[in-house]
Amino acid sequence: MRVDETLPGTSGEVSLREAWKSQSEAWAAWARTPGHDHFFWRYNLPRFLEIVPRPGRLTIDVGCGEGRLGRILEGLGHRVLGVDSSTTLARLAAIHDDPVATVVGDAAALPLRDAAADLAVAFMSLQDVDDLDGAVSEIGRVLRPGGVLCLAILHPFVTAGSFVDDTDDSPFTVVRPYGEPYRLVEPIERAGLTMEFHSLHRPLAAYANALRRAGFSIDTMSEPVPDDDHIRDHPEMARQRRMPWWLHVRAVRSRAR
Repeated sequence: MRVDETLPGTSGEVSLREAWKSQSEAWAAWARTPGHDHFFWRYNLPRFLEIVPRPGRLTIDVGCGEGRLGRILEGLGHRVLGVDSSTTLARLAAIHDDPVATVVGDAAALPLRDAAADLAVAFMSLQDVDDLDGAVSEIGRVLRPGGVLCLAILHPFVTAGSFVDDTDDSPFTVVRPYGEPYRLVEPIERAGLTMEFHSLHRPLAAYANALRRAGFSIDTMSEPVPDDDHIRDHPEMARQRRMPWWLHVRAVRSRAR
């Protein structure tokens, strides 16, 4: 992972929204190739579903991408509406063999009425938005009082540091200022597929404060680690028991904002 030389808000910087639009086709291939993304299927997703409430009247998938989480939630009984700023990804979600109702829209300006939903999920998307406070405020607006937001992000410690080397017992070192926001770009090639991930490092306090300002209270916070079966099949994942890759949060929208 490398730090982008341009800082948030400076001229010449491509927005996260535009960066992800440029990666839409690559992301769809990455997410849809069978057996490719074991990090999602065997690590991040199972632990995330543990904090997701039972289905209600409407679940909003904020930053739905090509729709894989929405399809999974619909299989569990949720009525899902996906929202994504990429026209390509929204279309791919809507025309899949198991289609998810999807609209094109920005997380900071959701095209929904007030109190339309009782659950919102933001799975690995809030780290990729340009306006965190605007996105969380909008999620609060479209949730009914008592509604729930479940979010997953890269753990802020992970985006602030790295393992020193590739050995199993390598120390993890914080190598960038944890408390300051900065752009991250991570080009990855795996099994013939290439993807360039764009995100913004923010400290944990930035997320907690955005939730508070939007009228949420944190109900659950977890730092999941790989299970034994995953490590057996992918021994390199054992290091994530010392430094979890993901942070999962469930927050409740209070009755007064």
